[in-house]
Amino acid sequence: MIHTNRRNFLKKSGLAAAGTLLIPSMSFAVAPNEKYGVQLYSFRDEMAKDAKGTLEQIASIDIKKIESARSKEGLYYGLSPKEMKETCDSLGMELCSGHVALDKDFENTMRQAVESGQEYIICSSLPSKGQNIANYKKVAEAFNKAGESCKKLGLKFGYHNHEYEFESDKGEVLYDVLMDNTDPDLVHMELDLGWVVVAEKDPLHYFKKYPKRFPLWHLKDMNMHEKVSTEFGKGGLDIAMMMKHKSDSGVKHIFIEQEEYASTPMESMKHNMNFLKTL
Repeated sequence: MIHTNRRNFLKKSGLAAAGTLLIPSMSFAVAPNEKYGVQLYSFRDEMAKDAKGTLEQIASIDIKKIESARSKEGLYYGLSPKEMKETCDSLGMELCSGHVALDKDFENTMRQAVESGQEYIICSSLPSKGQNIANYKKVAEAFNKAGESCKKLGLKFGYHNHEYEFESDKGEVLYDVLMDNTDPDLVHMELDLGWVVVAEKDPLHYFKKYPKRFPLWHLKDMNMHEKVSTEFGKGGLDIAMMMKHKSDSGVKHIFIEQEEYASTPMESMKHNMNFLKTL
């Protein structure tokens, strides 16, 4: 049975018919050798207490890729960039990306990213406030410059959306303004699929409008009433449909993120990994 929230979303987005057509082919939506990652904010408290021990637990449930997140302990939860890389390597995981701020310390952020061996650094929130076209064009210019700086160091710069970027100003969706004014060779988008559907937008529309522009995903199911994350299959994101169309988006790294949990972060992540394996 389609979850009520998801059914409402599908009706709004025009995907209801497509969803019914997908059902017979769901088992082919996910490649069996897909290597999934996790955004470490999902384990933020555990990482703050015991970074290496938590990474060991994450590796034990077959997660192969890591995206770090800036915290009060630093970019790598108290570990040095080299320690973070070595720990992931020893556990058979790849440190691919990290959430950072585009701020006065950005030079040091890039330096640490190079030392860690990661490929991407992702700005996790807008560097200047203003829900209007003028600010988003200003942000796009800053992102292009940051992308140039990263490219010189062999890094890739990107941006991670929330819900608010899909608000409109003067009839234009602000996220589209950001997309239209950033250089695809310099700014690599990480699409948080959960926030897209909460904003009542269709991720498939963005895959089509901006093909191959989303090398990173946050795969996040959402409770559509409370606007909080939930375990896979319990919310409003049609995960099988997303997987079927992932090549359209150009995704290379899929990071699972969950910020609220039915019990514990590890139990939720085990559920999510099992869900993906049984699609």
